[in-house]
Amino acid sequence: MGSLETERKTTGWAARDPSGFLSPYTYSLRDTGPEDVFIKVLFCGICHTDIHQAKNDLGMSNYPMVPGHEVVGEVLEIGSDVTKFAAGEIVGVGCLVGCCRSCRPCNTDREQYCPKKIWSYNDVYTDGNPTQGGFAGSMVVDQKFVVKIPDGMAPEQVAPLLCAGITVYSPLNHFGLTESGLRGGVLGLGGVGHMGVKIAKAMGHHVTVISSSDKKKVEALEHLGADEYLVSSDADGMLKAAESLDYIIDTVPVFHPLEPYLSLLTLDGKLILTGVINTPLQFLTPLLMLGRKEITGSFIGSMKETEEMLAFCKEKDLTSMIEVVKMDYVNTALERLEKNDVRYRFVVDVAGSKIDP
Repeated sequence: MGSLETERKTTGWAARDPSGFLSPYTYSLRDTGPEDVFIKVLFCGICHTDIHQAKNDLGMSNYPMVPGHEVVGEVLEIGSDVTKFAAGEIVGVGCLVGCCRSCRPCNTDREQYCPKKIWSYNDVYTDGNPTQGGFAGSMVVDQKFVVKIPDGMAPEQVAPLLCAGITVYSPLNHFGLTESGLRGGVLGLGGVGHMGVKIAKAMGHHVTVISSSDKKKVEALEHLGADEYLVSSDADGMLKAAESLDYIIDTVPVFHPLEPYLSLLTLDGKLILTGVINTPLQFLTPLLMLGRKEITGSFIGSMKETEEMLAFCKEKDLTSMIEVVKMDYVNTALERLEKNDVRYRFVVDVAGSKIDP
């Protein structure tokens, strides 16, 4: 289909300043270009990064800003050169909507590391207009950054997979940590952490959840299927678990010491950082040197990996544990998320909400 002749507008909920408070905001969308997909947003997950961006925690926020990068929607229109998608299909959009397509990461299906990547929101698109996210009625997205949601998967439960799910799947895939029988740790049991447990267990790993208290122990062991639960302040428990883990997915998005967790890694073990933290972290080098351990990071995943992750979750019948809310509850949801008061991901029912002013 070609472009619509009339100007296209949509309404989203935007932050206007570092308070991070969201309210209705109407803005224009570009017409559907040859490579574009016009999407009606159905659901959008809420990620901790949305708080960082809305409140300018990283010092690079631009306003007005419509957050949301775990988007599931219905295709309404496709550009003339789009071949992968058709009107009526359910699709997903994650953290990125653009890249340079010519650098080494782009040429090796790792476009999430492109130095010129374009974020789903709080960025500027190639046409010079700001990008806006999924807390809105609709989006226009280049087909490269759209994925088809496998048939039979509930769209509201898929939404968190587009950030939380791929954030765990990508490093396990990249670092060769997919074989059965590995012993893994998941530090922090939030939106990313709970998917870490589910995905690692589906890969056949022995999974230990590491938390600062025992308040999530029953949920971790009985509801998510973790094998063990370790409280980081339990000195005896931490000592007994020393050098027992092949890897730890560190999902904690606030400052925390690394030394206690490095001690849990075995020879050549990896501490994989996935939380966005805006203060420096510290560690003692002998903890790395004496076990040839690694501290590394991983950022979401490529579009190819996202498709693989969705297929994996469909095959293993993996879903995210969510609390569905309406758009007018989004500010309360953000406040609760800051307090870690959600099990385990908020998802906004955008299509079922009144979002107009």
